Amino acid sequence: MKLLKLLPVLLLFVCWPVLSQDKVLDSLNARLSTGIKGAEKVETLIAIANMYESEPDKMLKFAKKALDASVDAKLNDKKADSWLTIGNANILLSHYTKALKSFNNSQVLYEDLLKASGKMATDDIRIGLANAYGCIGIVCSEQNNYAKALEYYFKSLKLYEATNQQDVAAIIYNNIGNVYEAQKDYTKALEYFNKALWIQKKLDDGSTATTITNIGKTYLAKNDDDKALESFTEAELQFKEHENSRGLAELYNNIGNYYKKKNNYAAAEKSYQQALSIFNQTGEKYGASASLGYLGTIYALQNKDKEAIKYLEQSSALAEKIGVPEQVKESEKALSDIYERMGNTKAALKHYKKYSAAKETTANIDNIKSMVREELNYEFERKASLQRVENEKKQVLFDEQAKRHTQQMIFTGLSALLLFGIAFLVYSRVQLKKRLTLQRDLAEYEQKALHLQMNPHFVFNCLGSISSFIVQNGTDSAIKYLSKFSKLMRLTLEYSKESLIPIDKEIESLQNYLELEQLRFNRMFEFSITKHPDIEDDMAIPPLLLQPFVENAIIHGIVPKKEKGNIYVNFGLENDKLVCTVTDDGIGINRSRKLKENSVTVHKSMALEITRKRLEVIQAVTSRPAQVEIKETKNTEGFPSGTRIILNLPVQYATN
Repeated sequence: MKLLKLLPVLLLFVCWPVLSQDKVLDSLNARLSTGIKGAEKVETLIAIANMYESEPDKMLKFAKKALDASVDAKLNDKKADSWLTIGNANILLSHYTKALKSFNNSQVLYEDLLKASGKMATDDIRIGLANAYGCIGIVCSEQNNYAKALEYYFKSLKLYEATNQQDVAAIIYNNIGNVYEAQKDYTKALEYFNKALWIQKKLDDGSTATTITNIGKTYLAKNDDDKALESFTEAELQFKEHENSRGLAELYNNIGNYYKKKNNYAAAEKSYQQALSIFNQTGEKYGASASLGYLGTIYALQNKDKEAIKYLEQSSALAEKIGVPEQVKESEKALSDIYERMGNTKAALKHYKKYSAAKETTANIDNIKSMVREELNYEFERKASLQRVENEKKQVLFDEQAKRHTQQMIFTGLSALLLFGIAFLVYSRVQLKKRLTLQRDLAEYEQKALHLQMNPHFVFNCLGSISSFIVQNGTDSAIKYLSKFSKLMRLTLEYSKESLIPIDKEIESLQNYLELEQLRFNRMFEFSITKHPDIEDDMAIPPLLLQPFVENAIIHGIVPKKEKGNIYVNFGLENDKLVCTVTDDGIGINRSRKLKENSVTVHKSMALEITRKRLEVIQAVTSRPAQVEIKETKNTEGFPSGTRIILNLPVQYATN
């Protein structure tokens, strides 16, 4: 899937919106020949470079001239723009390592400008830095380095949102959706495609049809065929309102794929023919080769071998001509299968050889991509290493300056310095003692929480329940739950080492725990876990913080009720606070306390106490409130209907 590419934000073309490309180039070259200097010269050279997007060698040539001019004029912001354009030219030339170096140079320049300007930094600087981050994300995406791609897309997104560049933010959301779709994380892909769509609809952007097509393709991959068709139908209406021939043709190919999946070959054939007709009219050979291949496959499925061979040969020839070995491979394999079925072994062997050659070519391309990915990772590591060295130099310089300052203070006032030294020593010891105490308490309470979570009694009960499940329901289902139990133990041990984990990981742990407890108590309860859409992916929470409350809800709320109940866990945001709630419709807190008056267990008392102390540690570390509230809920008649636990936590991020 093609990712949307970001290019530098240049305002030079606004003056010539109605002129042809040749006239624009003539005008720009005429301006350059007048002897302009400084920023105007750099902007003109960059504008000329971007006019040669279809000729990347020339684009690179003029971008380098722009860089030389910006260096001569000592204009760091224009140097950053020039490096960005050089990077784009290298992407078009498939020189991804050089592109990354260029974008990194642009990034460093923009970051220095942003740091130097401080609060006075202009939106142009922030947008330039956002462009650099976005372009690095594209390089990583092209090489399937999805983790780094997402890291830089999110950095870019924050800057675009801060500068109110909503239209570009929608493009970034689409790119993020594409990355998640490539990883087959369809739920995340739909989340970000829908964020892009919401912005585009608000802006009345004509590109909504493309985003809706992406959503339809994701639903189709997710096997949610009804929603896929609904999205494709909506996209078709949007394409007719906002003319986009290429996008409409791609949509028809996707609609054809839907009907092919439904074995409605007549409808699929019609859609593929519509797509092929548009691609032929617009001269889009890449899309035409795909449509021809789809048509050949449809005819082959209907045993219409003559038609299938005709279209598959056209698809293979066109794909070979434009250098798309993946399509050649698919078409030649289908041709070989058809001839083999017809008993024409000579033709089958001929096309199988072509298939093997194309397969080898795609494998070589994948190997090259893998090597480039390793080069990119090396560049990231090299940059990080250089940054560490730079930080160490700054630290040494800072230490030296501090040392000289201390010596000056000694010479100017020994008595005052001694008093200050004594006060500083006392203060440092107090702060060190306090910090060490907090760290010790945090480690102790987290370790106790781990022991509390995975105590032998819980393990014994779970294994006993799973053993019964093996006898009653068969090994397949039991293996599924054994896997969940094993995963819960692994997650618990792994997360307990961290002070913060992403909220999605906490949800995953709770999901496994609640499913096991459902097994243990014969599905005496149902549960749901929800998350507010504004919660970002890197928002974090201390590990295993909610598990004791969920356990109390089951043991002291639902189980004594002796009838089926419900547990609801929600993560929300309120006024820069993370609000986590655990709600049950059990017997209520007051009745639960009465039942426990004569049989209070040390384990349960420790759970709540340890959690309260963990909250005190969080509050001390972050200097922001971290509190828990326990409320009894009542129905419309005023009778107890359950218990609600509300945790108010400061917003924290895993990346910090």
